[in-house]
This record gives sequence, C-alpha cells and structure tokens, in this order.
Amino acid sequence: MLKERARIVAYWVWTMDLVLTALAFLLAWWLRSYIAPILAPSLFPTELYPLSRYLGLLPLVLAIWTVLLVNREAYTSRRTVALSSEVWQVVRVVGAGTLTLAAAGWLLRLDFVSRPFLILFASLDLVFLLAEKLILRLGARRVRQRGYNYRSLLIVGINPRAEEVARIIEDHPHWGLQLIGFVAPNGQHENEVAGLPVLGRADDLPRILQKLVVDEVIFVLSRRQLDEFEESFLLCSELGIRARVALYFPHMKARVVLEELEGIPLLTFTNTPGAPFPLFLKRVQDITASTLGMAVLAPLLPVIALAVKLSSRGPVLYSQRRCGLNGRRFTLLKFRTMYEGAEGRLDEVAHLNEVEGPAFKARRDPRITPVGRVLRRLSLDETPQLFNVLKGDMSLVGPRPPLPEEVEQYERWQRRRLSMKPGLTGLWQVSGRAGLDDFNRWIALDLAYIDQWSLWLDFKILLKTVPAVLSARGAS
Repeated sequence: MLKERARIVAYWVWTMDLVLTALAFLLAWWLRSYIAPILAPSLFPTELYPLSRYLGLLPLVLAIWTVLLVNREAYTSRRTVALSSEVWQVVRVVGAGTLTLAAAGWLLRLDFVSRPFLILFASLDLVFLLAEKLILRLGARRVRQRGYNYRSLLIVGINPRAEEVARIIEDHPHWGLQLIGFVAPNGQHENEVAGLPVLGRADDLPRILQKLVVDEVIFVLSRRQLDEFEESFLLCSELGIRARVALYFPHMKARVVLEELEGIPLLTFTNTPGAPFPLFLKRVQDITASTLGMAVLAPLLPVIALAVKLSSRGPVLYSQRRCGLNGRRFTLLKFRTMYEGAEGRLDEVAHLNEVEGPAFKARRDPRITPVGRVLRRLSLDETPQLFNVLKGDMSLVGPRPPLPEEVEQYERWQRRRLSMKPGLTGLWQVSGRAGLDDFNRWIALDLAYIDQWSLWLDFKILLKTVPAVLSARGAS
C-alpha cells in the first residue's frame, strides 16, 4: 500500500514538473516577445516568431526533460536527501536540458530558436522547479509533524553504529521515520537501547514482523553476524518489507558506496572523493588552466630555456620518474636547475637534508646552479609540469608527486596519499612548504586534502598559491 501510494505521488510530481516546464516555456516566449522589446528596444527590436512555431518545439522539450528527470532518479524517496542535493539535481536537469535543446536546435537547423529565449526559459524553469521542490518539502514536513505519512522502522543489531543510526533518525523528525525499537542478536539480553525498547532476539523476528506494523528493517550488523540473519533477509523479502543493510566494521571509517556490476551489487569502501561530476569539473579545470597557462607563458619559456642552456652544461629540461595516482609511474618535466650529474652526487650532500623521512630537501644544496636557484625561488622551474597536467598525469592541485624510492620507504598509512593525482600545488605549498621539515607533517597535509577535497578547496589553494610563490615561500 505504501509503495503504491509513493508511486502515485511520484506520478503527480512528474506531471507537475512537466506542467511547470511547459508554463516556463510559454512564459519565456511571452516575455521575450512582448515585454523585452518594451524594456530594452535596442537589444530586442522585434518580436519572436509566432507562438505556433514554438509550440511545435514544446513536445521535444517535454521529452528531453522527462528523460533527464527519470534518469536522475528525481522520483525516488526524498525523505533523507538534503535540500542542497535536491537543488543541485534540479540545476543539473535544467542545465543539461537547455544544452541538449540548444544542440538539437543547431542540428535540426531550428533558426527561430533564439539564445535570449533559451536563457529566459532555463531561468524561469529553474525558479519554478526549485519553488515546487521547496513547497513540496515544506508541505511534507508539516504533514509528518502531524503524525501522517510516516514509515515505521525496526533496527536489527545492537552496537555503537546501530545507536548512531537511531540517533540520526531521531534528530531528523521531518524525515517521517518512526523508530519502534531494536532486535538483538541471539545471546544478547539488553532490554533498552538509546531509549528504545529491545523487542526481541533474532529468533523472535518472524513473530515481531507479523505482529507489528513495520515498513522497513535496517540491519546494522558486523560481517560475522550476517550468516545469523540470513533467514531474516529472506523473511523480509517474503513479507514485502524493505530491508536495508548497514555493515558495521568497528575499525573502518571509510565512506561506503553501493555500486553495480552488470546487476551484481557491490559494496564499495573508499576514503577518496568519488563523485563523478565534481571530479569531471576538476579535470575540465585542469585542461583549461594548463592550456591557458602554457599560452600565457609561451613568450617566457624560451627565455628560461636559453638561460638554463647558457648557465651550465646539460639539457634544458630535466625529466624524472615519479609516482602518480595509486603509484602509476610517469615522467615529470622540469627546467633543469642542477649541474649535470647531480643525481650521482646525492650521497655527498645527504648530510644537508632538512627533512625527517625518505624525502630530500636542502636549501643550500651545492648542486643547484645560480640560474636554477632563481627559478626555484620563483617556482618557474615547475612550469613544464603544465604539460603533465594537460596529459592527465598530474592535476593543478594535489599531493606532492613522490619519487619511487621514497614510496618504497612509506609506512602503510602513508601510501594513501597516492590515492589522488599529484598536483602542481597543494596544502603543503600554501602552508609554507620550505618551512615544513617534518615528513609526517607533509603526509598529514596531503591526507587532509584528500579527506576534505572539494572544488572550493582547490580554488582556495590556487588563490593562496599566488602569494606563496611571490613571497618565495614556495622555494625549496
């Protein structure tokens, strides 16, 4: 019954979305055709084509929006989805729909479709759909606060994670989820957990599910307890009760993602960013910025190359094998800043190392040429790494790319810094990397970047890199 009711609500929301989109389409035509020429006659001196021409385009618009809305799973339960996530989903649907419509207009040679009309339509549709989602959300909260439209939940398992699940649900009453109690594994004899009753043990679950009104069961179990509750999973399936599993690993704090491999469900544990769209934007940013950077620096690069060539014997560019994403080897490019044969003299200057750990850093390294010292101070020696960014071996922002011999000396926990692409800059640089003489501090900054990564964090690091380089804090 609840599932049927949810489907009916989903159909009504879908219908409302399409009605609002059609309304935005018609209103955009009216505003552009009649209001815009009055408000800005110099920009819009004429009306649009007749409405009859645009009405022929409306079925295509509704078809595109239907595919995008359904594909984005816009009609699944939104009880526990944050408002920001729902807003972002609407923005993506409207943005993708508008771009698809524009592309279709170009391919089909629909010359009557103007760009101002598309922009106005997208803006109105975005406002209408966002307002609808907000009104629906507020209305649903009001209904649930009055005791209607709620789902009864039972938690199976007694452990800290089960108590955390209960606390989260209790802290969000607007989700419309009502906890009725816990079921303990066989052998546990608690009577109450987190202020809720323990209704029985694993063997009692069939009786509990058939006696009480239960819409969903959340199994919060350790890996060892799964076998004990296998019959319970089958029972939920037979009774048509939705079952959810929150595996409890006491010592693991990784983020869990449910994926699918040709119909086979995969439970993925990861500590690295995995959202495809933000990572796609990060790659777009890398390609755009590296291309633009190479174009801007094009007049300067030959001057640097000539200075390196005239200052000492050896090649202009220095290539070195480094470790990238998950340990992949790649060739890092730099302008040569040391005398030829400097790598063979590492033992001679080992006593100058200012870093504790496998890395080597020395401000007064005698192997550095005078020109190289200037290039390092201004971080100009790293400009060829824009090619590495464009190629995809590196990113603009990320952990420092280590040498293979450094990685061989890593402790197990330190290897997680290889789980993101290395970067031209990072937290270690904007924190004053030349002043960081503790290798573990470097690692901690890299891991903090991975754990907190977002496009906004990348943007802030890029902004802070400019004064860091100009003040020569980036020098090594």
